[in-house]
Amino acid sequence: MGLTKQYLRYAASAVFGVIGSQRANITYVTLRGGEKGRYVAVAACEHVFIWDVRKGEKVLILQGQKHEVSFLCPSPDAVHIAVGYEDGVVRIFNLLSGESNVSFNGHKSGVTVMSYDALGARLVTGSKDTDVIVWDIINECGLYRLRGHKDLITQALFLKDKNLLVTSSKDTFVKWWDLDTQHCFKTMVGHRSEVWGMALLDQENRLLTGSADSELRAWDISYLEEKKAEGEPKVKKEKSLLEENDGADDESEEETLEERILSCKKAGSILREARDRVVSLTADTKARVIACHGNDAVLEVFTVLTEQEVQKKMTKKLKKAKKKAAKAQEDAGDETEPVVERTLKDEIIRLTNIKASSKIRWVDVLSCAGGELKFALLLQNNTVETYSLKTSDKNPTANKTARLTLGGHRTDVRTLAFSSDNLAVLSASGDTVKVWNRATLQVVRTMACDYALCSLFVPGDRQIILGAKSGKLQIFDLASGSLLETVDAHSGAVWTLCLAPDQRGIISGSADKTVKFWEFELIKDPETSQKRLTLKHTRTLQLEEDVLCVKFSPDHRLLAVSLLDCTVKIFYTDTLKFFLSLYGHKLPVLCLDISHDSTLIATGSADRNVKIWGLDFGDCHRSLFAHDDSVMFLQFVPKTHLFFTAGKDKKIKQWDADKFELIQTLEGHHREVWCLAISPNGDHLVSSSHDKSLRLWERTREPIILEEEREMEREAEFEESLAKGPVPVVPGETEGEAAPAGKKSIETVKAAERIMEALELFREESRKLEEHKYFCEKAGKELPPPKPNPILVAFGNVTPSRYVLDVIKKVRSSELEVSLLVLPFPYVPELLKLFNSYIQQGLEVELVCRCLFFLLKIHFGQITSNQMLVSVIDELKTNTLSRVRQIRDLLGFNSAALQFLQREIESKEDVTFFTDATGQLEEKKKRRRKRERAVLTIA
Repeated sequence: MGLTKQYLRYAASAVFGVIGSQRANITYVTLRGGEKGRYVAVAACEHVFIWDVRKGEKVLILQGQKHEVSFLCPSPDAVHIAVGYEDGVVRIFNLLSGESNVSFNGHKSGVTVMSYDALGARLVTGSKDTDVIVWDIINECGLYRLRGHKDLITQALFLKDKNLLVTSSKDTFVKWWDLDTQHCFKTMVGHRSEVWGMALLDQENRLLTGSADSELRAWDISYLEEKKAEGEPKVKKEKSLLEENDGADDESEEETLEERILSCKKAGSILREARDRVVSLTADTKARVIACHGNDAVLEVFTVLTEQEVQKKMTKKLKKAKKKAAKAQEDAGDETEPVVERTLKDEIIRLTNIKASSKIRWVDVLSCAGGELKFALLLQNNTVETYSLKTSDKNPTANKTARLTLGGHRTDVRTLAFSSDNLAVLSASGDTVKVWNRATLQVVRTMACDYALCSLFVPGDRQIILGAKSGKLQIFDLASGSLLETVDAHSGAVWTLCLAPDQRGIISGSADKTVKFWEFELIKDPETSQKRLTLKHTRTLQLEEDVLCVKFSPDHRLLAVSLLDCTVKIFYTDTLKFFLSLYGHKLPVLCLDISHDSTLIATGSADRNVKIWGLDFGDCHRSLFAHDDSVMFLQFVPKTHLFFTAGKDKKIKQWDADKFELIQTLEGHHREVWCLAISPNGDHLVSSSHDKSLRLWERTREPIILEEEREMEREAEFEESLAKGPVPVVPGETEGEAAPAGKKSIETVKAAERIMEALELFREESRKLEEHKYFCEKAGKELPPPKPNPILVAFGNVTPSRYVLDVIKKVRSSELEVSLLVLPFPYVPELLKLFNSYIQQGLEVELVCRCLFFLLKIHFGQITSNQMLVSVIDELKTNTLSRVRQIRDLLGFNSAALQFLQREIESKEDVTFFTDATGQLEEKKKRRRKRERAVLTIA
């Protein structure tokens, strides 16, 4: 069947114009042993950008898939970075290669916080779904899910020396979790409002929390020795600490038999200068410096004094108090010994305030050698700033070290335009206009302007014209990057500009209810005595309503004007006489365009519909429900009857104006799409959005077949509904605080289906072999073997049992348990018999044991009640124990042998391995630095 009409697919090419997305935090990273504090990682929609702040360059892009990045957390070894997404997925990227091989899928909604433990072996994640999940990084699997909070998780921290976890949430509670028993043993209810940030200080003996008021509350933590009373179970139910409420009376220290692991007592609070909530609160790795900010441009920096510094301060204070007391004694003759109380203000002091250039969204702090502090700030206007501070100074002041602004606009881009040679892209926002090289996506020119609403390139691509919200037209010269002229064109906002088909002038439409005609003119500049471009006003068309959009027909015969009264008026260009009125939209028409042959006009409205009209009689050919929100922009692809629409529903759609069909939907933007521009040759498309990003789309050579597109959409919907289906219930498991970490997803369902298919193939091949054996016995001679399954041949003529093991091995470690959970029980007996054979042969014993123990746990009742499986279970018990014992002995033997070799080499060659060698290397470096400093001093 031949294709009657061929459409070509547009594919995403690049994301640019965004420096850092507001959804996710900013964090310092180290690349390839580079300088500390030189590189920062920020989210850029679904990607992660690594910026070199010294050079102001993008050095690495960690490619995302579809959903927006919501949190970043670098690992303690600085080799990996964990990236959380809005759909609840967590991916671990390698910073050396930029690739991700590990992903965890456990949350139902966006990840809000992540934290590694001290070794980097475990990762805790909190989400909008109120769950906290602990992941095993080494085994690439989920350990458990902790339930208890009633709102979004704002912070989660591991304690270094103890197997404990502390979490905070918008539900005003701070919870302490014992990870050995996976239960919450303490809930702190001392906050009247949401807890937005949290940090552990003073070797984890103090907790600092930031709430919705101007106080930072400090809590002293004292770890109690567990006393297990006779006959009393170790794990006790959680006890809410009502005594920690701000206004509550202190209760006696008397404890019941319900022993707790630790106790918390309010130590006081530090007042912030900001009056609003804590937006983010962070501490450096040594927990010596705390940085916090509200919804303003001021970053407040506090420092935690060491015990020696506090004692020194208290001694001074006491001395001062004694002097004051001595003076009082002389005056009054009163002999009282002065008492100086130690307060929280003596231990945590304000270091300085840092004033950023705009409102701060996220902050990260890094302590470097020589008492230097580095701060990385992600601002709300798409800017990254870094500051440096010397703590050793008497009055520390922060110095701005870098500012990343060139690669993006401060406000949303409201207008885009392509040059006539398809090579340059113009983007204009509330304060600047930028010209980009389409091939390299680098900024060619940046010029300050008024709030721009519309723009175009003047023929020849040497000048650009902007229509501003103030009613002015601004003409810029691209070669010099200067403003040539500002024309006071209208008394209201200039919403639209259109170039005349003869390229001799432009028209402008404004909120002052006029359409003005302008001609290009060259005049002599009195300053430079050279000719420059200007605009000469020729005609004015007065209308009854605000003008939203104007367009010439390509044959220069008609002029279409969209008005605020929801109609589109068509006028003759030469006489400005009224020709047609197109009415039918329920809300104002925000965008319109006329096809290249001047036969069709398409209008897009705030009522979410697109209407296609004929320009001969003004009849409506078809009304299409185009978007789920207002249609913001519409443009025909040059020399075709295909057009693109952009909507507030974050989507860009391509339509056929002849067949009235949706061709394709371009998804990528995470907020409202404001505008788009199509290159004159139709090969490229640029769009801008409220997420601050500009996206480039390219026309590929791949044809689109509409039936296949619809089929793929239906399949995607089915898969999504399949993943959202009910999760199988594990018998014997109650809805408690702890639950399995995994989540049913389309990947786990597909993995279970692959295992089922492999087991079906194994059964089929086993049946074939049995039949072959039977016929051989009946014939009394050896018959030719049955033809092997093509799948087994494709996998290198593996045996059916080996093929099943290969399929199980290919399931992601983090999805293995959930895949086995959705596996129907009739397949389990076959699987258990195969596991027995694998263990006997010593194949993948660790993986097989993990699957075996999980299946026994979830199908315990059915397995134990099945008489056929008794012998299989007995065999498994014997074989598993003996095989695991063998492997353990082997590991122990190898470990002892390696330790023996280490001792031998050390004694023979007088060298030290690992930790000691690292210490010696540091000493050598210190000595070398001292020598270098001495040489410099002498010089």
